[in-house]
Amino acid sequence: MKRLVSLLLTALLLVSALPASVSAAGETVTINVYNWGQYISDGTDDCIDVIDEFEAAYPNIKVNYMTFDSNESMYTKLKAGGSTFDVIIPSDYMVQKLIEEDMLEQIDFSNIPNFQYIDDSFKHLAYDPDNLYSVPYTWGCAGLIYNTKYVEPADVGSWELLWNEKYAGKILMFDNPRDAFAIAEAKLGYSINTEDSTLLTLAANELREQKPLVQAYVMDQIFDKMERGEAWIAPYYAGDYLLMVEENPDLAFCFPEEGFNLFVDAICIPKGAEHKEAAETFINFLIDPEICAQNLEYLGYSAPSSEAKELMDPDFASNPIAYPDEETLAMGTAFKALSQRGTQEMDSLWLTVKTADNSTTVYLILTIAAIALLIFLWIFFKVRKRRQKARRCAKWKNA
Repeated sequence: MKRLVSLLLTALLLVSALPASVSAAGETVTINVYNWGQYISDGTDDCIDVIDEFEAAYPNIKVNYMTFDSNESMYTKLKAGGSTFDVIIPSDYMVQKLIEEDMLEQIDFSNIPNFQYIDDSFKHLAYDPDNLYSVPYTWGCAGLIYNTKYVEPADVGSWELLWNEKYAGKILMFDNPRDAFAIAEAKLGYSINTEDSTLLTLAANELREQKPLVQAYVMDQIFDKMERGEAWIAPYYAGDYLLMVEENPDLAFCFPEEGFNLFVDAICIPKGAEHKEAAETFINFLIDPEICAQNLEYLGYSAPSSEAKELMDPDFASNPIAYPDEETLAMGTAFKALSQRGTQEMDSLWLTVKTADNSTTVYLILTIAAIALLIFLWIFFKVRKRRQKARRCAKWKNA
């Protein structure tokens, strides 16, 4: 259930939450925020517009909001340079990678008093053990979304569903290597953090076998395809499922029995950010319990703050998809940052998966061309031989 924003309550809350480092007067700055698509409440369905509320509370800070569709595309953009961001929201394993490559600023937590509301269970995690570079934004699980009108209940429960030929052409797949390989690895019974070359190759083989069944490799496009019934099965994140099911009540969600990725997405400041203090003000705003509750209740994702969860609609706070029980959570595994070698090998294998059809087409074209060339040469030499014989016969007759 979506709740209307109480402007008076929010205004009072924001005034009380102002960090001492932010002045009510001064030069206006614009912070560049780089986030996942559809990953902040924007005022739809009478819910809070987080950015509008922030800019109203801090008139000297404007937000230029941009989106990415995978951790890998975000990383590539940062690594390439040429763009300056003040706030980014990567997933746990990518935070670890960015820390290891010295691509993040240390956060001044004196500018983020609302960090006190983050649960201890979401502090000092493996990707940022000293809590220097990140602040948890959301957490959740990956799983299977399927359309109950077309998918038989007996087929549901395992990642095997994504390889079921019965649903060929109606299956979607992640369009990024880390999530796609994790599914294949889990299906095969391997660790989703393996860097073993043999196991990565076997996972790639699984993905190549799946490809003829796949309608499309997607990220944000999944919303339209699943909501409209253009596709019937897709792996994706539980929070996004809770948005999709509002548009298409025939959709359902499954935690695969082989296990799944359990993740935390965190807010960070990239190295060289132009407006670090303003970025910290924005981070502090996002994790305020009231803002966090309204934002994540709309998004469908889980809050790393018990205070925020208590402010949510009880129906959402008790939803077993958003907040699975301990037995279900025990099936989840967090991604770890792969080594450079492991990342390169996975990326290389992923390329062979994505281009598998293209390679086959090229092979067929070359084969046909070779056959055509052989036929041409056979005809050419046969004709030439006949002409040579004809010339010899003519010469003999003339003699």
